[in-house]
Amino acid sequence: MFVLDPRTEFIPTDLPAGTLYDRAAAAYLGLAVGDALGATVEFLTPREILSQYGEHRDIVGGGWLGLRKGRVTDDTEMSLALGRSILATGGVNAGAIAHAFSEWMRTKPVDIGNTVRRGISLYRQTGATEVARHDYDAGNGACMRCLPIALYTLGADPDAVEQANRIQAHVTHHNALSDAGTLAVIRMVQAGLLGGDRGHLKELAEALVAEDERYRYDRRRMENPGGYLVETLRAVFQALFATDSFESALVEVVNRGGDADTTGAILGMIAGAHYGLDAIPRRWLNVLDKETARDCKAQAIALLRASPHMSGA
Repeated sequence: MFVLDPRTEFIPTDLPAGTLYDRAAAAYLGLAVGDALGATVEFLTPREILSQYGEHRDIVGGGWLGLRKGRVTDDTEMSLALGRSILATGGVNAGAIAHAFSEWMRTKPVDIGNTVRRGISLYRQTGATEVARHDYDAGNGACMRCLPIALYTLGADPDAVEQANRIQAHVTHHNALSDAGTLAVIRMVQAGLLGGDRGHLKELAEALVAEDERYRYDRRRMENPGGYLVETLRAVFQALFATDSFESALVEVVNRGGDADTTGAILGMIAGAHYGLDAIPRRWLNVLDKETARDCKAQAIALLRASPHMSGA
C-alpha cells in the first residue's frame, strides 16, 4: 500500500530490505547500462541510427567518443562522484560535492558538458558552490546524476528531498525548470524502489506536467532530443509509458538519438528501480565495465543503508 501526499511522496508499509537492495542496485546498473548503450548513438538522428545499426540493441562502444565496449560517460561518472561525496561526509554538502566534481574533472573525463565545466571552473576560481540562477539554462546535467540523492534521501521528508536536490544541482545548474524535472525523476526512482506500479510513476510524471506544461509528453513523438531537460524527459516519459519491460524501454529511448546517453541513463535509473535487477538483460551487464559495475552496486547499497528509510530516522 502507498499513501500519496500533496507533494507526491510515497510512504511504504511492508517491503523487505532485500527487495529494496535489489531495486537500488538495478537503478544504478540501469543508469550505467543506459549510459553505455546510448553513448554509441549519441548525436545521431533516428534515420542515421537505422542506417548504421538497424535497431540499436547492444552495448558495442564506438560512437562519436570512440568508446571501448562497456565504457560509460559523464552521466555515470558524475553520479559516482556525487555518491562518494555523500558517503564521505555523511550528508549532502555543497562543498564536498563541488570538490568531488572538481577531482573528477582532473581525471580528464571522456566527456563533460559545457554547463558542468563552467560550474566546476567557477568553484575552482572562487570557491563558489552555487552558480548564479540562469532562466535560460535548463540543461539535463543535474538530472543525469541525481540517483545518489534518490537513494540517500529515501524515506526523508519531502522538503529535505527537495533541498538535497537543489544543493547538488546548483553546483553546476541553477534553473527552476530543471530543478522541477530533476526532482520528478528522483521521486519516480523512489516510487520504483518502494514498489510503485506504472500508475504511480505516471502520477508523478503528470504532477510535473501540472507544475509546468512545458513537460507535456502527450504530443508529437520526441525524437533527437537535445540537452534541454524538457526534451530529455519528454523522450524518457514517452518511452517508459509506451513499453512494458526494462529492455524495450531502453531500446526505444536510445533509438530516438540525440542526447542518447543521457536519455538512456535517466530512463535506466527509473526503469531499473521499477523492474528490478532480473529485468536488466544479462548481455548488457556482462559487457559493462567491471569496475564501474562494482562501484555502482557497492554505492547503491551504501547509500540505501544510510537513508532514513533504512535507518529509521
